[in-house]
Amino acid sequence: MDAVTYPDEKVSGYINANLIPLRLQFDDKTHAENYKIKWTPTIIVLDTDGQESHRSVGFLATDELIPALQLGIGKAHFEAGRFDRAISAFDKLLEDHSGSEAAPEAIFYRGVATYKHTNNPKPLREVYDKLNAEYPDSEWTKKAHPYRLID
Repeated sequence: MDAVTYPDEKVSGYINANLIPLRLQFDDKTHAENYKIKWTPTIIVLDTDGQESHRSVGFLATDELIPALQLGIGKAHFEAGRFDRAISAFDKLLEDHSGSEAAPEAIFYRGVATYKHTNNPKPLREVYDKLNAEYPDSEWTKKAHPYRLID
């Protein structure tokens, strides 16, 4: 990723504007054990308390790294109960990177965050319908399968 992804101005600009990057050497035993890093590159998005909200293992091209990081930001807000901010983060990912590998998961979490924010189950059904139509073979469509029963 050093040769292709990280030098890209879009990637470095996104990281510098939205995250506090920390790069550790692969042989840093303490952190590798603490964060259960078994392979490189491993990218972990932590919340403000240092808890993991998202992990990606292996190479990511420029057009996949930014949505993966955005997904991690949304999930950090989700886990903290900041559902309005989570929804905004997932919306941004879906507006800018709808064709990315992170999109189905963002759709899923956006629907769940909307439900938790409003107590209205209708967004859960919308999640299933959208995933089933656009990503029928996604694991996130399978996870949303029970929502098809919501009227």
